[in-house]
Amino acid sequence: MILMNTIGFVDSIGRDLRYAMRGLLRRPTFTFAAVLTLALGLGATTAIFSVVYSVLIKPLPFPNADELVRIRHGTGNRAELSGSEPSIFAAYRDGNRTLAAIGLWQDGAETLVDNGEPERVRALRVTDGTLQALGIRPARGRSFTENDHSAAAEGSAPVIISHAFWQRRFGGDEAVLGREISIVAQGSPGALPPLPVAQIVGIMPPDFRFLDMTPQPDVILAVRLDPQAEGFIVGNFSYHALARLAPGVTVEDARADLQRLLRNWQDTWPLPSWAVGVTRETVTNLQMTSDVRPLKDDLVGGIASTLWVLMGAIGGVLLVACANIANLMLVRADARRPELAMRAALGARPARIARELLVESLCLGAAGCAVGLALAYAGLELLVAIAPSNLPRLQEIAVHPPVLAFTIAVSLATTLLFGSFAALKTALHIDAPATVAARGASASRDRNRTRSALVVVQVALALVLVVSSALMIRTFEALRDVDPGFSDPATVQTVRVWNPLFYADTARNLRAQREMLTKLSSLPGVTAAGFASTLPMEGQTSFAPIVFDGQTVPAGQMPTSRRHKQVSPGYFEAMGTRIIAGRDVTWDDIETGGRVALISEDFARELAPDPAGAVGKRIKTFLETDAWREVIGVVQDVRENGLNEAAPSVVYWPARVESMFGSAVIATPYPAFVMRSERADTATFLAEVRQAIRSVDASLPISNERTMRDLYSGSLARTSFVLVLLAIAGGMALVLGVIGIYGVIAYVVSQRTREIGIRAALGAEPRQLKRTFLLHGLALSLVGAGVGLVAAVALGRLMSSVLFGVSPLDPIAYAVAISVTVAAAALASYVPARRAAMIDPIETLRAE
Repeated sequence: MILMNTIGFVDSIGRDLRYAMRGLLRRPTFTFAAVLTLALGLGATTAIFSVVYSVLIKPLPFPNADELVRIRHGTGNRAELSGSEPSIFAAYRDGNRTLAAIGLWQDGAETLVDNGEPERVRALRVTDGTLQALGIRPARGRSFTENDHSAAAEGSAPVIISHAFWQRRFGGDEAVLGREISIVAQGSPGALPPLPVAQIVGIMPPDFRFLDMTPQPDVILAVRLDPQAEGFIVGNFSYHALARLAPGVTVEDARADLQRLLRNWQDTWPLPSWAVGVTRETVTNLQMTSDVRPLKDDLVGGIASTLWVLMGAIGGVLLVACANIANLMLVRADARRPELAMRAALGARPARIARELLVESLCLGAAGCAVGLALAYAGLELLVAIAPSNLPRLQEIAVHPPVLAFTIAVSLATTLLFGSFAALKTALHIDAPATVAARGASASRDRNRTRSALVVVQVALALVLVVSSALMIRTFEALRDVDPGFSDPATVQTVRVWNPLFYADTARNLRAQREMLTKLSSLPGVTAAGFASTLPMEGQTSFAPIVFDGQTVPAGQMPTSRRHKQVSPGYFEAMGTRIIAGRDVTWDDIETGGRVALISEDFARELAPDPAGAVGKRIKTFLETDAWREVIGVVQDVRENGLNEAAPSVVYWPARVESMFGSAVIATPYPAFVMRSERADTATFLAEVRQAIRSVDASLPISNERTMRDLYSGSLARTSFVLVLLAIAGGMALVLGVIGIYGVIAYVVSQRTREIGIRAALGAEPRQLKRTFLLHGLALSLVGAGVGLVAAVALGRLMSSVLFGVSPLDPIAYAVAISVTVAAAALASYVPARRAAMIDPIETLRAE
């Protein structure tokens, strides 16, 4: 009996499906509109949710990734710290009670001089514990051993290479394991090793990715540290620290454990002899803290709020699409009322009619889901293409299985919710005799109210999204108005030259840099040229505590840290950075020991009320043995960290200085040359630049060939990304809202055709008829705009994290958004209103 009932039910559902498909195919316009509307909403939602899932929700691609943590350090004063340093690492590694593994790592670049032209390769340097904490092992060969990281290790330095580098450099040769290559390591002043021989011991798997390192590493080197050696405590916070929690340990437990060890480190670790003037009290007064946070949260950073804003915006588009679907279903049900009433008169039960309507809705939902997924795949490729390169986990973005499940679930929920709404509303209110008798009558007030309410919701959501888009446009304009501290970035060409053996003879190598600069300055079209250790907005930073003349630093305290860089003569002119007081550095200044400096306007105002008053004062680094340097110029503030962050205080040292940071000489072995020319970024100009540099030293690799416009645009990339997506969301919502208003007014006109014809026959003027329907549409849009305005004000504060220089209640943005929305609604109402005014009363009455 159960089997027979099951077969009967399946057969009945099959008939409903066939009936629904035939009905949808007989009405292609309705079917196309419904499927396309649903597909647009689902496609956009799926694409954005793919980004949200891949970045924020999907676990990191490591075993038991929830156990991984990042360790950062901060201070209670204004010193700039964030990473870790070897002596702290040793204290944590040897004394912790909460970690299963801990390691340090650095990203950077090394010079491969093996077989032919030098090549700059992306490098990852790791201590013992780093790869173990992540659970990463090579696909071929072996991983590093504890002995590989020992400072006493002898012989070839072990190196692990990436799969991509193995394919590109060695053609996938299996015999590469055990091969020796020459890599010039990036060292530090006075501590550079000789040209080492590295031995390839392992090859990573094809899908290997080290966190969010961009680009991913070509080679992985084993760091050999001796934490007991002098020079590690105080200042060498250039390493990143990560760890794996022991089983059952929480982040709070680890934070408390490492804070205990940090206090012990401050009290007991030997101070280096070169840090003259740094006492135990100085280190203690830094008030250092150990911050332990989940690794995924650290990688995602502040992008989470931005992505949730975008997800909410696209969710609004989906709701607008759903409201459109509901309106379409109601119109479709109204058009079928005579048919359904006839079937009811012949004995069809309301439940049976409702089921058929639901099956039809599910067919629409399935088609919309399929088309929506196709749009999502295409849209996701576009999103990844336009996404900023610093978007966390960018390469992991895809339509993952949970995203597919989400899309299917949303599709089912949407069609069931709005399909059942229309089905039940129709099936439970069918009056067969009344419906048949009322052929040509107007729709009931109840159905009109329902459709009008849906239109109000559409307009309200559209206004919220248009307001969001307007706020982002205003933000983009505010950022474009910011003076970055350099001019005409498209005409400033930059290239970086790497000389890792620079400190073998700094004087000779500086002469080579000066000769390169002379040749670059003489290239056709170059109006100015110079070089610097770092460029604005490229992400490289150096900080040091700076003392200025007349400043009293309490005993045991560290002075405020400032960003600093080294520059050559001509650098500011090439960048278009104004010297607002004093003069530029000269080669005479450099040759006499570099006892001068330039400072930013922000720093100058700390030395004197008028920035020009800072010229002639003296500054020095924090060590007692370091020399004083005269401020010879004040430079305009530069937005070093990007347009959306305040310009920091900066000290500009000459390209070569003596007696600084406890060293005899400090220079810049990796200068970024900058040239101002209208020929920037052209193939011929870059070829001439390379030739000019190699005519001085053909052994040096050249990299980072780009213009300052690339760096400038990069600082705008995240804002541009959000702006584009919100503009698309606002545009889609506005179009769908307009379609909704048009559909409602057009349907009302079609239902009231007989009434309009009679009124026209009785003398009603076309202008009056047009005004009636136009006002109806405007009334709906104004109510929706009012509701949307309240929602936009309430939700606008959530956008604060992505805005710059614009209030979440910016009156211009709101005025423009309301004007655009109401104007679009008026246009959508005008077309059917005009059609109503053109109805011929004679033809209408004759049709009766």
